[in-house]
This record gives sequence, structure tokens and C-alpha cells, in this order.
Amino acid sequence: MHKFSYWWFGLALLAGAVFTAPAAAEQSKRLGPWEVHYNAFNSTLLRPEMARQYQLERSSTLATLNIAVLAAEKPGKPAQQVTVEGYAMNALSMQQPLDFREVVEGDAVYYLAQTSFTNLERLRFFITIQKGDEVQELRFSEEFWRN
Repeated sequence: MHKFSYWWFGLALLAGAVFTAPAAAEQSKRLGPWEVHYNAFNSTLLRPEMARQYQLERSSTLATLNIAVLAAEKPGKPAQQVTVEGYAMNALSMQQPLDFREVVEGDAVYYLAQTSFTNLERLRFFITIQKGDEVQELRFSEEFWRN
């Protein structure tokens, strides 16, 4: 198992390791030269000590997003430092900007953001990832409910 796999396992612990098997599945997409790993979950799944460590708020109406970008052609290499921007959109096309914060822990580099939601709300995420002249778009949706 390469270093990123250990990091991703650590992230599952960060999320509280209380997901059901399908929800805990790692999500990733190949975007140009990158393999982008992403996850969005209710912030109440964070253990309080982990929320404090990463300066995240725990709330039944806040989602936490995590993005990590790897070089697709170099498995096992450290994560890429990139610029990550984006927004979340609800069913009424209301947009909430996402304020991503870069976290570097050894070879692991990931980007965290939080956004609000209402109960049983599906949010669509529009994320722009950029490094130099390379720009890629990550789009996905996730349904959230209050815990």
C-alpha cells in the first residue's frame, strides 16, 4: 500500500469511521494529468478532537469537503500542491462559495472546506483545480441530512 493509501485510511478515521460501507467508498476521478480524490460528509461525523485539530466546525447543517490531487502517471508519489476553488449549488441554483484551506502533513497535501445545507438536501459541487497552465473541473453531487 503506498503512502497515499495510508493517508486516505487516516482520512476515513478523520471522518469518524462511522459511514456505511457504500458511503465510505473512496471517490476519485481522473482529470487530465491528475487523479483527484474527493469526499463530502456531514461535519458531525468528525470526532471533536479532529475538528479542533483541523479548525473545522461541527454542526448538523455543515458539510465538510476534502480534496486531494495526485499525479495520475506516478502512483505512490506525493500529492500535488494546486489551487482549489469552487462553489456548492442547491436545487434552487443558489451558490455558496467554498473557501478551501490547504493542509500539508508530510507527503500528504489536501484541501478542506465547509458549506451549509438543509435536511435531505442534494448539493452539486463545482470545483476548479489549477496548477500553472493546467486547469481541470471536478463536478459531483452529494445528498446531506441532519444527524
